[in-house]
Amino acid sequence: MSFKINPLNAIDFYKADHRRQYPAGTEYVYANFTPRSSRLANMLSDFDDKIVFFGLQGFIQHFLIETWNEGFFQQDKNKVITAYKRRMDNALGEGAVPVEHIAALHDLGYLPIRIKALAEGSRVNVRVPVLTIINTLPEFFWLTNYLETVLSAELWKSCTTATIAYEYKRLLTEYALKTGAPLDFVAIQGHDFSSRGMSGIYDATQNGVGHLTSFIGTDAVSAIDYAEDYYDAEGVVGVSVPATEHSVMCMGSEDKEIDTFRRLICELYPSGVVSIVSDTWDFWRVITEFTVELKDQILARQPNALGLAKLVFRPDSGDPVKIICGDPDAEKDSPAYKGAVQCLWEIFAGTHTEKGYKVLNERVGLIYGDSITLDRALKILQGLEAKGFASNNIVFGIGSYTYNYLTRDTFGFAVKATWGQVNGVPRELFKDPITDSGVKKSAKGLLRVEQSEDGFVLFDQQSPEQEQQGELKLVFENGHLITKCTLNEIRAKIDAYLKD
Repeated sequence: MSFKINPLNAIDFYKADHRRQYPAGTEYVYANFTPRSSRLANMLSDFDDKIVFFGLQGFIQHFLIETWNEGFFQQDKNKVITAYKRRMDNALGEGAVPVEHIAALHDLGYLPIRIKALAEGSRVNVRVPVLTIINTLPEFFWLTNYLETVLSAELWKSCTTATIAYEYKRLLTEYALKTGAPLDFVAIQGHDFSSRGMSGIYDATQNGVGHLTSFIGTDAVSAIDYAEDYYDAEGVVGVSVPATEHSVMCMGSEDKEIDTFRRLICELYPSGVVSIVSDTWDFWRVITEFTVELKDQILARQPNALGLAKLVFRPDSGDPVKIICGDPDAEKDSPAYKGAVQCLWEIFAGTHTEKGYKVLNERVGLIYGDSITLDRALKILQGLEAKGFASNNIVFGIGSYTYNYLTRDTFGFAVKATWGQVNGVPRELFKDPITDSGVKKSAKGLLRVEQSEDGFVLFDQQSPEQEQQGELKLVFENGHLITKCTLNEIRAKIDAYLKD
């Protein structure tokens, strides 16, 4: 029997009996999902306290619709109720959680929930909610915050990944403009290497799409499937190239490493792009000796249908900044002192951009994917610029060191209830712990979000009529996805921010 998530159990245990803890007569609970703070500002000095909102549509289709339908509504009622009671009884005590409300939900046949949200791909100011959620039938008031655990777990990471991908794209765009590099190269200059280091393959898939909101370079094959299934992705969704790993190079043996290079570039991949990991043993020997011996074969490779015939060298250890740009503490004029880009330039030369920066011969290039961060990427780009090289001499493999060294607190995401109704009387809810720094202070009452010159602005304590206005639009209601967006639309929105 295969394991599938039971949507009823995608909760923290304490959620199970909040229904009875609310005041008698509770009819509606209204909550929001908001990034409350920013730690990324410590990674880039010019971070402007805005996150990229992404992932809701995929979550709605995959979990709120497919998982709930397949794992609950389409299952035998007695079976799901018995299983739920067993789980609660065994953990919390016999009869600790009544199940009549679960039976009533099964009889209803859909999730009586309304979600309003900002457009995906929007850059949203910290402390502004990206969505609100409320029950649509009073007897299911408990359902709003019952969904908090899964909503938070599924969305904070997608938003965080999309935000960091945007920051990479903004950085790469800035240096492309500075050094005269082609802007269309930026889309492949950030390449997703993160899958093997993520928290499971579904995490890798879902967050791989977050990377795809800003780039097309990816090794996350399943992320392309997700983008096509849940975001109607069309055209060029994600691209990659043939590439080796250390096992390939080791199997060829150290004393015949150059023969492995020759076989790869002349026999297996005589055209197009091929990436070869080059530091299995002596990276500097590869860069300064193998390149000289194989220079004629490298330059003779034929362009593919896209006009590409590039050998990409991939260092995979050491200090990325020093290896690419040079180590001032190394022996003067040694390969390590010069750095990989300078070494390749001395052998293959190249061209210059209109702004006078050097670009390596189109037959060679570099990709670095070991422990890349925004800070290291910035230092590499600064180092290249200082040596007179354009930014497009390097591709960054963005891995789990970037995309999995994160928590929900990276941007302080939280779901909080701010409004409710008890026996027909509205109640404005808020929290403001006296022991907190102010980060956990919540909004109050019904919410409205408007667009301004500085981004999105939150207005709380709104009337029901005011709550219907603004930029939070209906996305999901009573088991149905109401509004859809495409990956191409999200990408266009993000690119428009880069041009502002």
